[in-house]
Amino acid sequence: MSDRIGILGGTFNPIHMGHLKLAELALTELNLNSIMFIPSGKSYMKSNVLDASLRLEMVKLAISGNSRFSVNDIEIKRAGNSYSYETLETLHEAYEDTEFVFITGADSFLSIDKWKCPGRIFRAASLAVLARGDSTDEKLKKKAFEYKRIFNAKVFFLHAPIIDISSTQIRNMIKNGEPADELVPPSVYRFINEHKIYLKESFDE
Repeated sequence: MSDRIGILGGTFNPIHMGHLKLAELALTELNLNSIMFIPSGKSYMKSNVLDASLRLEMVKLAISGNSRFSVNDIEIKRAGNSYSYETLETLHEAYEDTEFVFITGADSFLSIDKWKCPGRIFRAASLAVLARGDSTDEKLKKKAFEYKRIFNAKVFFLHAPIIDISSTQIRNMIKNGEPADELVPPSVYRFINEHKIYLKESFDE
């Protein structure tokens, strides 16, 4: 039987408890063997992002206590812009006999057909879409049907309780001197304070 690995990509600027809760949920609901966190490298969508080495270190700290979580710096090491289809195809070359499940939020899912080479994304991985609350939005259902028809996509929905945490919120709280220790893992919060991250400069999400 092949392994099933969930792929959770993102800027992780910073990684927070919402990311970790989503990963735990995906492990259970999708019957995954593990979750691979992939911090984004240079993005054609975002120009002002915290240095990749700092974001990578925060992810390593956040997941260090869970043996089923790993981090891969494939996009950080890549020269030029990072594209999801390239990442997934490269992972297939490195991990034989593995099924990948690409975990994404609702907004990204609705626009993924506008990404570079969407057909190659759907060929390389199943998609797991975070549907807020107990019901699946009709727009998501309609889009999933469209992707199945056009790309022969395999789509799952993850039903998660609404987690009102965002990286932007955390950065703003830290910049304004407000405590954000309950929103990120303790090790990450210590790292942010030690390196005085987010105190002055503003970043893209």
